Amino acid sequence: MSGRGVTFARGFTAGAAPAGVKPGADERLDVALVASDRPCVSAGVLTRNEVIAAPCLLTRRHLERGAVRAIVANSGNANACTGEQGARDALAMATAAAARLDLRVDEVAVASTGVIGVLLPAERIARAVAGIELTEEGWDAASHAIMTTDTRPKVAEREITLPSGAVRVGGIAKGAGMIHPDMATLLAFITTDARIAADDLARTVVSAVDSTFNAISVDGDTSTNDTVLVLANGASGIDVAGTDLVTFASGLSAVCRELALAIVADGEGVTKVYEIRVSGAASDADARLAARQITDSNLVRTAIHGADPNWGRILAAAGRSGARVESERASIAIGGVAVFTAGAPAAFDGAAIRAHFSRASIEIALDLGLGNGTAVAWGADLSAEYVRINAEYTT
Repeated sequence: MSGRGVTFARGFTAGAAPAGVKPGADERLDVALVASDRPCVSAGVLTRNEVIAAPCLLTRRHLERGAVRAIVANSGNANACTGEQGARDALAMATAAAARLDLRVDEVAVASTGVIGVLLPAERIARAVAGIELTEEGWDAASHAIMTTDTRPKVAEREITLPSGAVRVGGIAKGAGMIHPDMATLLAFITTDARIAADDLARTVVSAVDSTFNAISVDGDTSTNDTVLVLANGASGIDVAGTDLVTFASGLSAVCRELALAIVADGEGVTKVYEIRVSGAASDADARLAARQITDSNLVRTAIHGADPNWGRILAAAGRSGARVESERASIAIGGVAVFTAGAPAAFDGAAIRAHFSRASIEIALDLGLGNGTAVAWGADLSAEYVRINAEYTT
């Protein structure tokens, strides 16, 4: 069984409908609904932007009660910076979904993505939600309905084998622009049929997000609407606790990583994805700072887009990251080829580096030579197409 993403876990169904959220797109699927057939424990990670969209504020309150079992989401409108009306519209979405599913309103999470500063057509969304058919096959419609500038849906799943049996984890995600560590304009909805304590789920989700969604960057912009939600309904009958938590966490992280890398690969105007591995840092925190700065550097990203072997930009980005960097101890390799070793330039074949930078997937390694800290992050090249897409976003 494969290709079901958010309905791969037992007991979950999904569906979508068109609500004409964005003017001129009346037939486009733009409202999604995901639900469990039984109570869940839930956890999530929301935007760290100080400008927080109304649906995130509402979802945060509902998550604090830990029993969310359904998600309603729309694309085409972020419902951000929309004042008191935006708060009422987010609540209207939750209310419509609760009525459709015969749930309490606080059992519904709300997510939105799209243009900031435009009021939602809440009544049209409510009518669309009332008519959504929920099925196990509805994952595909739901994965399309949450897309904005994405060119394709993002779907992932894993079956995790434990001593007492197998549990399933699956999810869908969207994101192509405003993608940066500490979340971004991405939505990710993940479900599992594991039976797990709320506190254990919360810790596992935070850790998984930190090493995956918070380690990607497309353009350095963090959004107002970032939302990753995980619902666990226990439908497998398998308890996940003790040492089994490590195995479960690995599977959850694998799903998150696959979704996160799919987001980078489908980034606006992206033609190449690069992985930066930092080692030898004074601490893991320092390694993370350096890796994230390298994925956020426009000079690094444009060099990669132009297949320019300008490795100095990599070291310069690390040096301004806030991490401890001593250039005389640092080394850089691109595609396994050393270009800078222990503080000095290394003789290398420029054509070989340009060839590696011409690939769709690029590997960069930076050893700071200061300790045992490590981190990995993923970034994307910066193209003229990215500028065009975002210059014309609201038109």
